[in-house]
Parts: sequence; C-alpha cells; structure tokens
Amino acid sequence: MDRRVGRILISRDEIAARVSELGEAIGRDYAGRAPVLVGVLKGAVVFTADLLRAIPMPAAMDFMAVSSYGSGIRSSGVVRLTADLSLSIEGRDVIIVEDVIDSGRTISYLRRNLATRHPRSLALCGLLDKVSRREMDVDYVGFVIPDEFVVGYGLDYDGRHRELPDLAVLEPAVPA
Repeated sequence: MDRRVGRILISRDEIAARVSELGEAIGRDYAGRAPVLVGVLKGAVVFTADLLRAIPMPAAMDFMAVSSYGSGIRSSGVVRLTADLSLSIEGRDVIIVEDVIDSGRTISYLRRNLATRHPRSLALCGLLDKVSRREMDVDYVGFVIPDEFVVGYGLDYDGRHRELPDLAVLEPAVPA
C-alpha cells in the first residue's frame, strides 16, 4: 500500500528545543569527560549531528549501521550489522544515539555488541520512544510518541522523506 505524509507530530522548533535540553543534560552527566556519540545510520544522522552541537564540551562522533526494517513499516525482528565503527571505544564513555526506540531489539543487539569492546560506560539516547512497545531502559529520551510510523528529521519510509524538517505521521494514501 502506498503511503503519504500526514499530520505533523513534532515541529522543528520543538525538536530543536528538546535536542538543546538533551545536550545540556549530557553535558552535566559527562562533565570533565569526552563522550563518543555512536549514531545509528541512517535515521539518526540528523539527530546525532544536532546533539553533538548541543553538548557544551568536546565529544566525538562515529556511526554504525544496522538493519531490521527492510522496506516495511514494522521491524522484521532480524538485526544485521551493515557498517561498523571506525574508531576504538575501549575505555571511552559511549552514548548510542538512535532515532526511534521501538521494541528495543535493535538497540539490545547494539548494546551487547558494543559492550564486548570494553567501553568505560554505555548509555542510550533516543529521539523518539514508543514506550508501549519498548522492552528496555533508555537513559535520555527526546519525545515519547504513540505507536505510529513517523518520517522526517532523518527518518524515512523506503528511502523517502528524510529531508523533512518536522516529524510527521506516515498515513495510508487516500484512494483516488
């Protein structure tokens, strides 16, 4: 079924304000340290970049790519690592930065994977949290949202809509 961009769930101004608050919280929690933000490609690229700029101290950034969706709107449940970090995280404070925390299976996989690399600490920052589906704890949460598929601000549906500055609900297309 074809889908269309529907109502705006979270505006660009709301996103900017919340990212600033998250950066300040991380700055307080990691004072005197230089955390590594590990963004989960591709959906968390925009959020990771904005969050890095909002943290009031030096921080590093790297990316990993995992896949569990394919071209659908529900996770397949099978997680594949498709791109790995380019730097060592051993002895470093690591914050995984994810776009949407859904069931948490993908993040659980990433946490287990990164823990084997012996970071000093490992935390999770999610822009969007679908609490009704989540099976794990999140350290920093941008917004709690209902169980709806959203696009924009880096999030996509089948490769489309990442460029939208707001977060919008993806809805079924209206028949002609």
